[in-house]
Amino acid sequence: MDYFGNQIGKLIEELSRLPGIGIKTAQRLAFHIIDMPVEQAERLSKAIIDAKKQVKYCSKCCTITDSELCPICSSPKRDLNTIMVVEDSRDMAAYERTKQYQGVYHILHGAISPMLGIGPSELKIKELLTRLSSDSIKEVILATNSTIEGEATAMYLSKLIKPLDIKVSRIANGVPIGGDLEYVDEVTLSRALEGRIEL
Repeated sequence: MDYFGNQIGKLIEELSRLPGIGIKTAQRLAFHIIDMPVEQAERLSKAIIDAKKQVKYCSKCCTITDSELCPICSSPKRDLNTIMVVEDSRDMAAYERTKQYQGVYHILHGAISPMLGIGPSELKIKELLTRLSSDSIKEVILATNSTIEGEATAMYLSKLIKPLDIKVSRIANGVPIGGDLEYVDEVTLSRALEGRIEL
């Protein structure tokens, strides 16, 4: 990157370290930042630094927030008797965009993966069990990803939660809207069949 000079090269290099950002996208972003008014670039850098310094985990659900409780956990409009367990905060955001779920969440910060050395103690499972023993939870919805790791995590959690006399459910998996059956894998088709509903 030395054909742009040292400072631009460093900016491109740092931007390219972000997930999903390749060298070409990093170059476009770097040139965009360079073309910004200084005040806008300062606001961007301040927002990054402030977020890094002030963002922490919600004391209840373990999502990222800048206060003791996140807006969902502190909302009086949410159903506090239902917890949806997801792998990370991005999954929670995806469900929030549907505007269909009115309960609260618990973020695990990953999934059990022996291959990567991630066991139950590396996840926020202890915090979940503490919530289940202290709050009046009626249902836990396991919404981990449909990967081997996500399925293993869901099974593990199910075995821990069922003895607590709390309803445990798993999100349905199936054929995407607009998807042709011939292109859908066998596991997804099997899940779609198992999760069928009466019309």
